[in-house]
Amino acid sequence: MRFGIVGSGVIGGLHARLIADMTGTAELVAVADNDLERATELAGKHGCEAVGSAEALYARDDVDSVVICLPSGLHADAAVPALKAGKHVVVEKPIDITLAAADRIIAAERESGKSVTVISQRRFEPTFRAVKSAIDAGELGRLTSGTAEVTLWRPQSYYDSGGWRGTWAMDGGGALMNQGVHVVDLLLGLMGPVESVSAYSGLLAHENIEVEDTVVAVIRFANGALGRVFATTAAYGGASVRVAVHGDAGHAIVDNEVPTSFVVGEEDRSQGFPPRMGPEAHRAQLTDFITAARDGRPPEVTSEDGRAALALVLAIYESARTGAPVTPA
Repeated sequence: MRFGIVGSGVIGGLHARLIADMTGTAELVAVADNDLERATELAGKHGCEAVGSAEALYARDDVDSVVICLPSGLHADAAVPALKAGKHVVVEKPIDITLAAADRIIAAERESGKSVTVISQRRFEPTFRAVKSAIDAGELGRLTSGTAEVTLWRPQSYYDSGGWRGTWAMDGGGALMNQGVHVVDLLLGLMGPVESVSAYSGLLAHENIEVEDTVVAVIRFANGALGRVFATTAAYGGASVRVAVHGDAGHAIVDNEVPTSFVVGEEDRSQGFPPRMGPEAHRAQLTDFITAARDGRPPEVTSEDGRAALALVLAIYESARTGAPVTPA
């Protein structure tokens, strides 16, 4: 599959490296950025072409798929024209920052007949797959609770490094939308849809940004289980991403993609897992996307999955703002 990348920042550079190394599976054809000098610099590292606009990239016959690596609030504006131009689309997380924008992408996907995936590479880690398989097989019994935590530190310089960071208009939120959306997606993938949320949020360790750096939410899932989501970029020295699910016949606790406890009945399954994939999980998702587009099946992470994660994030924000329980749209 022949790829183009829209956006030549940090995440665009990651995708460029991954695609350029997928010899025989993928080819990086071009990088697009309104800053042509920056696009040219990235393209030069990987032996591909640079163009000065997304429109120029979409007009190329030698591009089958595009990867959207722009600020979150621009994802739909870039993805919809790409789909209308007949390209498959990979969207970096989150799918966008409003449900209306997410629905525009989904509608364009259906109309075009092309494939869309939203990056959620942690779904491709061996631990997630094993826990998901155990839940689907009923081995954890009735699910009773699920928690997701992102405990990170971002210095003030992180938010100062880009004019869009920490803004509602382009970032769509703070610790939850930007960093926590990964574990929100994982929790939904394991526990199923959410009935209601109640939340609090705060800006506790940063300044000159519009959004939160800490948020906590209590969740009631549609299956009756209870849960919690916690996300922060205000935990100095923090570097933990943790997901736990509990049932009446087993449980799984995964910290930074490593199972610290995975028990089914009397069986301990926490040993023998391969090391976490890291960036290779991105590559695994891209490989699945390529195969899905070729075979005419949905990718493992669909646009609807991306919308569901966004809907929960937005419901948490609304509850924190209003002080009332909220049902995700």
